[in-house]
Amino acid sequence: MLSEISAELLETMKRAASVLRRAEVPFALAGSFAVYARGGTSSEHDVDFVIREEDVERTLEAYAEEGFRTERPPEDWLVKVYDEDRLVDLIFRPVQRQVTEEVLAESSIVPVGALHIPVLSATMLMEHKLLTFSQHHCDYSRALPLARSLREQIDWDQVRRDTAHSVYAEACLYLLSLLEIIPPAAEGGAPGQHGQPTQDSVPAGADRTGAW
Repeated sequence: MLSEISAELLETMKRAASVLRRAEVPFALAGSFAVYARGGTSSEHDVDFVIREEDVERTLEAYAEEGFRTERPPEDWLVKVYDEDRLVDLIFRPVQRQVTEEVLAESSIVPVGALHIPVLSATMLMEHKLLTFSQHHCDYSRALPLARSLREQIDWDQVRRDTAHSVYAEACLYLLSLLEIIPPAAEGGAPGQHGQPTQDSVPAGADRTGAW
């Protein structure tokens, strides 16, 4: 819930969203704030927005004019701005998926801290969380609060389809079904959802079972 967020971080989110609105940059709230806005709980406290890559330059200019410190990190999928020492991530390619007009169109207007702003859907938030998992980052406990608190808002069939290429996402979904947090996959679902993973879903260096 938003009550779990510090007043300073909430104010930073509101200031950052207001800059985007004044600059007329299409955006949506993402990450843990979006989870909180939709009534869920998250294991993280951060301020994330998704924007289109073609809007990056004018977005950074708008923030600089408003007194934010801007940064271009080595990562090629986001830029950063700072409200004093509080970080805001502006992401244009989350989990290697380009932010497009269609992606932003899936958001809906939600009241967040007295503002009404676009917020990513619970389904997309779950997909983003699942697709962050890899052989180097596979702490499934980070997905449990989101899945449990927003499970009734999430289209689990769509999540399974859109993450079927990831054996790590598949494993997490299987765990969630064993814990009876989500329904089990339907028979005849997309390849890689249950049983043996598809070849594309198996990471390099692993055999068909996903073992190393």
